[in-house]
Amino acid sequence: MKKVGILGGTFDPPHYGHLLIANEVLAALKLDEIWFMPNGEPPHKQKTGSVTNDQRVHMLKLAIQGNSAFKIETIELNREGLSYTVDTIKMMNTEYTDHQFFFIIGADMIEYLPKWHKIDELVKLVQFVGVERPAYSHQTDYPILYVDVPAIDVSSSMIRERLTSGMTVRYLLPDSVIHYIEENQLYGT
Repeated sequence: MKKVGILGGTFDPPHYGHLLIANEVLAALKLDEIWFMPNGEPPHKQKTGSVTNDQRVHMLKLAIQGNSAFKIETIELNREGLSYTVDTIKMMNTEYTDHQFFFIIGADMIEYLPKWHKIDELVKLVQFVGVERPAYSHQTDYPILYVDVPAIDVSSSMIRERLTSGMTVRYLLPDSVIHYIEENQLYGT
């Protein structure tokens, strides 16, 4: 059985925090791969309107190049309407019967788990993996494996704000992603 971690997110843009989490979970749980899964229309978060799904996927490809254990799964982008994790995991379990999935979430999402759509059904379909984030609690009644990840307090929204105001984002995300953002004049650059 292939062991695959799933890291979902808007990846708007993808940054070193995403890559660090993916790599730490991959190593700690001895997974075969990590699949980065860009959200379609997450019910809890807004994507920026100026960046297309294709651009987010392209930035992800640039960010993960060179790591053969990192892949991109676009199942949520191929569906219309709100993307509920329970529906995605059901589809993936049907399509990949020889895979065991580990759904990676930050402490911000652990606090939010009771509000997830059909959470009681979802925890029976996939193993949740929680990673710490500063200023969030990881206390929950749901079955979660925890992986310690070195703290890196960076977010896509902070990067977008820095780009909009002309501040540097060097060392916050891969140079290849920075060049793509600049070439395509994303986030007000």
